[in-house]
Amino acid sequence: MTTTSLRQHSPAPVEQARTTRVAAGRALAVLRIAYGLTFLWAFVDKVFGLGFATKSGKGWIDGGDPTAGFLGKGATGPFADFYHSLVGDFWVTPLFMIGLAGIGLALTLGIGMRIAAVAGTLLYVLMWSASLPLETNPVLDDHIIGAIALIALALVAAGNVWGLGKQWSGMSIVKHYPWLR
Repeated sequence: MTTTSLRQHSPAPVEQARTTRVAAGRALAVLRIAYGLTFLWAFVDKVFGLGFATKSGKGWIDGGDPTAGFLGKGATGPFADFYHSLVGDFWVTPLFMIGLAGIGLALTLGIGMRIAAVAGTLLYVLMWSASLPLETNPVLDDHIIGAIALIALALVAAGNVWGLGKQWSGMSIVKHYPWLR
C-alpha cells in the first residue's frame, strides 16, 4: 500500500483527535454524574434513614443526627478531639446536609463545578482527616482520590457534556462572577 492509499483508508488525525475528545468528555461526564449521585445518595439516606449508612428510624427526618455517629464514634487519630467537640453543635448537621445536597446537585447537573469542587474537596479532606491514621495506606484513601477527581472535573469543565454547564456559564451572573462556573 502506498502512503496515499493509507491516508484514504484511515481517519484523518483531526477526526481522531475529535473522536478522542468526545469520548473523553463522555467518560468525564459519567464520572461527574457518578460522584454527584454518590453525594445525593448520602444526603437522601441520611435524611430518611433508609437502612444503608443510616439505620432505619435514625434519619434526620426522624430526629436523628446524621453527623453524630461519624463525628462522635468514627473520628479517630490526631484530630479526634476536635471532631468529637463538634457533635451536637447547632450548625454542623445543617451545614453538612446542605453540603451533601448542594455538591450532589451541582455535580449531577453539571453546574457550579468550581464551587462543587472546592466544597467537595473540603468535605473529603475533613472526612479524611477524621479517619487518620488510615488502615491500608499511610496517605491515600478514597477521600483523597475523590478530592483529586472533583478538582480535575472542574478544571476540564466536565459539566458541559451531558450537563447544564454551558447554559450555566452563559447566565449573566455567572459571566459577571466567573468563580460561579
